Amino acid sequence: MSVSLAPRAAVRRAPDELRALAEAGNELLGSLTDHEASPAEVVRWVAENFSTDAAAVACSMADAALPHLVAEQLPGVDVLFLDTGYHFAETRHTRDEVGRVLDVRIVDVLPEQTVAQQDAEFGAQLYARDPALCCARRKVAPLQDALGGYEVWFTGVRREEAPTRTNTPLVTWDERNGLVKVNPVAAWTFDDLLDYAGAHQVPVNLLVTNGYPSIGCEPCTQPVAAGEDPRSGRWAGLSKTECGLHS
Repeated sequence: MSVSLAPRAAVRRAPDELRALAEAGNELLGSLTDHEASPAEVVRWVAENFSTDAAAVACSMADAALPHLVAEQLPGVDVLFLDTGYHFAETRHTRDEVGRVLDVRIVDVLPEQTVAQQDAEFGAQLYARDPALCCARRKVAPLQDALGGYEVWFTGVRREEAPTRTNTPLVTWDERNGLVKVNPVAAWTFDDLLDYAGAHQVPVNLLVTNGYPSIGCEPCTQPVAAGEDPRSGRWAGLSKTECGLHS
């Protein structure tokens, strides 16, 4: 199901209680150990400790593997789509397909300003002159506002994506956003992701099979050659490697 509504306003437990739960979960699930839990086991732990209304899935719409994985045990879960105003048409199509075929609730997370309003205040193509500020305004701040109504959020961060993500835990306390952060597919490779999507016949962005293993905003994303760092097409030619959502 697909409805573009505001995030749910769940009753949240105290931060100290949630922080302790995150620490216990990470120890139980064995992050970065030989007995690390599988993605499905991670989601099961969340389902046992949080209500569906308290959970959200962040999805870039490169694929629907994570929303499918979570919705198997938390049907009707909110899937947050950061609608920056700069997305590829293929990404928007994937968003629509995810809402159509999965048992999830799509939530469009919008920046405070439209692209036109931002251009009027900061000048055109802020992403080219100050990509960090553009990401902060169109991704980081809107997501932080949206997460205020939840106790836990799922991300699709994988350790192999970049050196900055090598030590990603399965469960952690997200200090900046004030809730539990869960990375169930942290140990997956890109091939694992595609294998899961194929096995469960979930939507995959058409750009993925056309040289875009990591997809962000259209002006800041380029295809990469086989064997290259999958995130090398993001902010190509700049020192920037992260949008700020996970740093």
